[in-house]
Amino acid sequence: MNKENLEKIIALRHELHRHPELSGREKGTMERLRVFLRENTSLTIVDRDGWFYAVKEAPSPAAAPIAFRADVDALPIDEGIDLPYGSACGGVSHKCGHDGHSAALCGLALELERRTPLRTVYLIFQPAEEIGAGAQRCAGLIREKGIGEIYGFHNLGGYPEGTVVYRRGLTQPASEGLTIVLHGRQSHASAPEKGVNPAEAIARLVLYVRELLTMPHRGMVLCTVTGIRVGTGNFGISAGDGELRLTLRAEEESEMTALENSLLQYTARLAEASGLTPEHHISDYFPETRNHDICLHRVIRTAEKLRIPHRAMEELWRASEDFGYYTKICPGAIFYVGSGENYPPLHTREYDFNDRILPTAVDLFAGLAME
Repeated sequence: MNKENLEKIIALRHELHRHPELSGREKGTMERLRVFLRENTSLTIVDRDGWFYAVKEAPSPAAAPIAFRADVDALPIDEGIDLPYGSACGGVSHKCGHDGHSAALCGLALELERRTPLRTVYLIFQPAEEIGAGAQRCAGLIREKGIGEIYGFHNLGGYPEGTVVYRRGLTQPASEGLTIVLHGRQSHASAPEKGVNPAEAIARLVLYVRELLTMPHRGMVLCTVTGIRVGTGNFGISAGDGELRLTLRAEEESEMTALENSLLQYTARLAEASGLTPEHHISDYFPETRNHDICLHRVIRTAEKLRIPHRAMEELWRASEDFGYYTKICPGAIFYVGSGENYPPLHTREYDFNDRILPTAVDLFAGLAME
């Protein structure tokens, strides 16, 4: 990147950071990104329902179009650190670095402005990644425009700053939020036998989770208790309702589904035996994300051409990512750019996107776009 363009996207990143928005509420963020592109490029901007894409048309396309994706949403976490561009929205901040991802995609737009690609390039600005709902909304563009491959990146601590990190095949697992609710009947705490208290059933469910995880699986399978609520806590009332919240995570979506089915079947048996009425809800569903070999090879080859240091990731990154919705439709790859070996972890109050890795992301995107 040239210095002027780098300064522009750093300023944009700081502006986005100052005005974070939660998943599904990114109206202001999207408008700031559109304004930046209109003022600094001649790319065509197309609005969709809650998201948009920009496109650089190739004069005489030599191959199917290529796409790049950035997520734009923030998290319900206080800023926590003193920044000159700190969040102006209490309780909301960019603690996953999506402000940096969006700025990098705008950096690619600036690079495309002064180059002529051999194939049409689409830039997808996607909402709601944090809840697994955004990519599913945007993925139809792949078929609509006949896009042949798609790329994305994520910043990641624990690796040397500016190093491109990648994993072949499965790179991030599937996950979902499972809420199990058990309805019983309240009674006076002095006469619990006159009510139906779900506490024991909830406790049995928690223990059953541990039992399920000891069974053999083809790959990693996790089930994390994220919340338990039974009754109101009033000392005069025997609880009549209970809720258990779990995050299910697995290398394969099929194994996650099997885990979910086992939990719900056990819940049904407990409820029937205890006189309880069960219900459940699924939220924040993420598919498994798998890199296609041919696209990952292009990422590695481009890094080598640009003399960007790169290394393979030995273990999958356990955090989920909705980029997998795209790679179910067409070949693609997501790679990571190291923020620093001792950099603050994502989703913590101490974290802020590392501006120094922006050139790495933009240069690699541009190299792929111009290939």
